[in-house]
Amino acid sequence: MFQLDDYDKALLRLLQQNNRLTTEQLAEEVNLSQSAVQRRLTKLRNEKVIEADVAIVSPLAAGVGITCVVDVVLHEGSSKSIDKFKAAMKNCAEVAQCYYVTGTYDFVLIVHTRDMAHFEAFSKKHLMDNQNLKHFYTHVVMDKVKVSYNVPL
Repeated sequence: MFQLDDYDKALLRLLQQNNRLTTEQLAEEVNLSQSAVQRRLTKLRNEKVIEADVAIVSPLAAGVGITCVVDVVLHEGSSKSIDKFKAAMKNCAEVAQCYYVTGTYDFVLIVHTRDMAHFEAFSKKHLMDNQNLKHFYTHVVMDKVKVSYNVPL
């Protein structure tokens, strides 16, 4: 396991807020040289501490009108069934996040669709017609109170 020191944590905090900061700006903020910052960033990326450098797109700008949280219960909990469901969700464009969880449900999905008709089509194709799916429960998001991609450091 890669050990983060205080400089790494400081850099990661800054990048989680704005990953477009230059190495010059980062160096000034954490009191390191630009070359030291660049070496650390390269190592953080190579070690997969930084998993991706992405742009977070506004769902509304992309035409997403509805976000749903979907709780899924499978008929069978075999590793083959679970792996098959995981693979199906990975290949589904509407599924933004898929979590295999403990407790009452087997999976929790975050699903983005244009509208309710789109969600109905999604649920028929990927949920209702899935032979191993026992039940699913849908929660339509009324308000995004907090959405964060930051990891506490």
